Amino acid sequence: MYPHFFSRVKLIVLSLSTLVFIFGCNDQQNQSSQQSMPPAAVSIQNVAKTNVPITIELPATLAGNKEVEIRARVSGIVESRNFEEGQIVNEGQSLFTLDLEPFKLELEKAQAQLDAAKAQVAQNKRERDRFETLTNERSVSKRDFDNAASNYDISLANLELAKAALNEAKLNLEYAQVKAPVSGIIGRELVSEGSYVSGPELLLAELTDTTNMRVRFGFSEREQLKMRQDVENGSLTLPKNNEFSAQIILQDGSIYSQTGKVNFSDVRVNRYTGTSELQAKVANPASQLRPGQFVRVRLDGAIRHNVVLLPQRAVLDNGTGKFVYIATKNEQGTLVALPAPIEVGEWVQKNGKNFWVIREGLQEGQNVVIEGMARIFFPGMPIQVAEEGA
Repeated sequence: MYPHFFSRVKLIVLSLSTLVFIFGCNDQQNQSSQQSMPPAAVSIQNVAKTNVPITIELPATLAGNKEVEIRARVSGIVESRNFEEGQIVNEGQSLFTLDLEPFKLELEKAQAQLDAAKAQVAQNKRERDRFETLTNERSVSKRDFDNAASNYDISLANLELAKAALNEAKLNLEYAQVKAPVSGIIGRELVSEGSYVSGPELLLAELTDTTNMRVRFGFSEREQLKMRQDVENGSLTLPKNNEFSAQIILQDGSIYSQTGKVNFSDVRVNRYTGTSELQAKVANPASQLRPGQFVRVRLDGAIRHNVVLLPQRAVLDNGTGKFVYIATKNEQGTLVALPAPIEVGEWVQKNGKNFWVIREGLQEGQNVVIEGMARIFFPGMPIQVAEEGA
């Protein structure tokens, strides 16, 4: 029994020794392969903090400076339309004309009533003056004089009513000629000739003043809170009175030639979107911009303080966050690439290239790998600096 037992023990010891030898050889081969791997050629940039202007880009919609609903203030039959749909009309230009005859008749009637009221005033004045003389001569009673005086006062009041009625008739005749309250582009007609207009409740057309355009966009409350915190701790400066300079980016990516200013910020937050509305006003002399257009607005005027600018390609993402490779020496004095987590801010453009604003994670004097990251196969891999940028 014992000889067989010792034989099995010897066999197990020999097997373990063989495995240890094999794994030791593999480790030595891996180490030798890493040592034999040539350093990756990279370019680096020395970290230096600076102040940089930033831009904020948001989706926006355009609206006219004035958007007016054209309505008739009086009722009547539409006799004519006096504009071409989609054309520019001037302030005071006639747009619609209602049938004027009923309004002219009302004006004549009001004028006749005014003339009658004037005649009545003159007659009652004569009566009052005559009764005043007779009263002094004690030929009539004081009561008769009082009645004559009252009739005269009543006729004066009726005269004022007649004047008001005449003015109203003149206004109605003027309102029957529906005119443009502002200059702008007129839309299509909503009521055709021959239709009955019941008054202001019926919309006739829409007129939009496009000499200046309003750029409306939403800014999330979350981002605004972060900006307020940055302003308080001194890492961000905003333009005075938040009057950002506004540029419009059209659908084809082109930049609109005119630049505007942010002139309104709503205090309310939309409970459905979590954003508050802002507005900028932009000149539109050539009517290139139209109401309802979807554009992007680029806001300039804010400045980030004490940040690092890195080329966009230098910032990597491992699924848990952004990081860069730092060129540093290990314990053996070999230059290697080690990952460093960072906190990024906005994108900025400089000399036609995109850069990340690095807010945290880097210190001045560090060297960041900006070219050759694809040659770094694992953290701590030896590297060789091919080019160093300031």
